[in-house]
Amino acid sequence: MLVNTDPRNPEELAAPFYYAAVAAAMDYEVDLLCSATAGKLMFKGVAETLHVKPGDPKTVYDWIREARDQGVRLWACPANLELFDKDEADLIPECNGMMGAAAVIQTIMDDDCRVLTF
Repeated sequence: MLVNTDPRNPEELAAPFYYAAVAAAMDYEVDLLCSATAGKLMFKGVAETLHVKPGDPKTVYDWIREARDQGVRLWACPANLELFDKDEADLIPECNGMMGAAAVIQTIMDDDCRVLTF
């Protein structure tokens, strides 16, 4: 799954993690890459402050943790680290590391996989 939604629109943020968690719970292998502005969600201190719905105690970080608990592998885009002046130490512990454009494209082209984009 590719996530390119904007953290400034928190009502959009639960869906990618929810769909990923459901797919993983159904025993599908799921990799979720946060790219562009959504890449900020892989940085410490961002998702913890966002709520999908005003007044809901559940944060976007809770949605991320639930997806990870179901087996979803979460990836940050290396270009995002450069774009936002961050490094790997700034990534949340749930993030498996970085996956660049070439790795994404090769996986999509070479493997029997499907891509959902949010």
